[in-house]
Amino acid sequence: MSEFQVIEEIPLSTVDVRKALKALQVEAPLSYRGEKTNTYLDSFALYDEKEAQELVIKITALNIPRLKDRHIVKVIDVMPKDLDSLRLLLATDTLTIKDEDLKKILDVIPQ
Repeated sequence: MSEFQVIEEIPLSTVDVRKALKALQVEAPLSYRGEKTNTYLDSFALYDEKEAQELVIKITALNIPRLKDRHIVKVIDVMPKDLDSLRLLLATDTLTIKDEDLKKILDVIPQ
């Protein structure tokens, strides 16, 4: 059996996945799971590609220590409205971020 080697790991937002599915849809019809995923993304994607890129740039520009790309993608996908929601979202990782930095992130996210 062949072994796979992970060369690079990039977190994908809902916008990225929707874009990839649209590209696949041009080549061939989507499978049942692909259609379900597409329906989900159309229902729950809260922004378009341009807005997502702008938010990534703004949050990255805050230079918050220990905040990685996967955390930024999570924040943009969920768009938390308050401090408790943001804390809960980031609690899945062992990540400690100061309240001041969390407030900066919330200030960047459109309400």
